[in-house]
Amino acid sequence: MDARVARALFGQGTELVARALCLGERIDTRALETTRRLASRPLTLAAGEAGGAVVFRYGVVVLFGLSPVEEASFLANLRPFVIEPFDPPPVEEVLLSQAEDEPEQVVPSGVRLSDFSLERLQVVADILAKSVVLDHYEAAIASAFDRIEPLAKSLQREGQAGSASRELLRQLGGSLLIQHKMVWRAEISEKPEILWDRPELDRLYSRLADEYELRERQLALDRKLALVSQSAQTLIDLLQDRRSLRVEWYIVLLIVVEIVLTLYAMFVRG
Repeated sequence: MDARVARALFGQGTELVARALCLGERIDTRALETTRRLASRPLTLAAGEAGGAVVFRYGVVVLFGLSPVEEASFLANLRPFVIEPFDPPPVEEVLLSQAEDEPEQVVPSGVRLSDFSLERLQVVADILAKSVVLDHYEAAIASAFDRIEPLAKSLQREGQAGSASRELLRQLGGSLLIQHKMVWRAEISEKPEILWDRPELDRLYSRLADEYELRERQLALDRKLALVSQSAQTLIDLLQDRRSLRVEWYIVLLIVVEIVLTLYAMFVRG
C-alpha cells in the first residue's frame, strides 16, 4: 500500500490507537481472505470508516483507528471465525504518534513512527499480537501453578497426592500444548515475513521487541513451562510408584494365601 492509500484509511491525524485482542485459540484466516483485504501476510483488512485490522491465525486481531462502535461491529462479524473463543479476551493497547523528523522509538505516551504506512503498522501489529498472546500464556501458566500447589502440599504433609492422576495429566498436557502454540503457531521468537521485503524496518522491530521484552518473557515462560511439566511428571511418577507398590503387596498377599492354603491342605490330608 502506498502513502496515499494509508492516508485515505487513517486520515490526516498524527495519532492512532492500536488495540490487540487475543480472541481465542485460533482464527480461520482463510475464510477472511475474500473480504476487504489490504495485504495477505499477515492478513490485513480495511475496517470501519477509516481504520484497519491485522488478523493472526493464532487467535489475535490488532485494530487500528476504530471507534468503540466500529470495533464492536468488526468483532461481531469476526466472531464466527474464532475457534475456542476466550471470554473475556486479553487486551493490549498503545497510542501511536506520527513524527517524520524524529527517530522511531517507544516514548512515554506510546510508540512514535515516522509515518502510518501499512508496513510499519504491520510491524507494530506483530509486536502487540505476540505480547498479548504471551499475556494469555503467562496467565495460563500461573493458573497451572495454582492448581499444582495443593497437590504438592498434600504430598509434603501426607506423603501422597491423592487420586489426582487425571488432573496432573491435564496439567502436563496443557503445558505441552502451550509450548506447541508458542513455537508452531505464534512463532514468538521469529521475525515477521515483512522484514524480508522491508529490511529497513528491522530496527523498528528490534526496538519494539526489546521494549516489550518478547525474548525475555518467552525465556521466562519456557522455564515456567519446564517447571510445571517437571512438577506434574514427578507427582505422576510418585503416584505410579505408589500403585506399583500396592500391586506388589497384593501379589505377595496372594502368594502367602496360596502357601497357607497349600499347607492347610497338606495338614488335613496328613
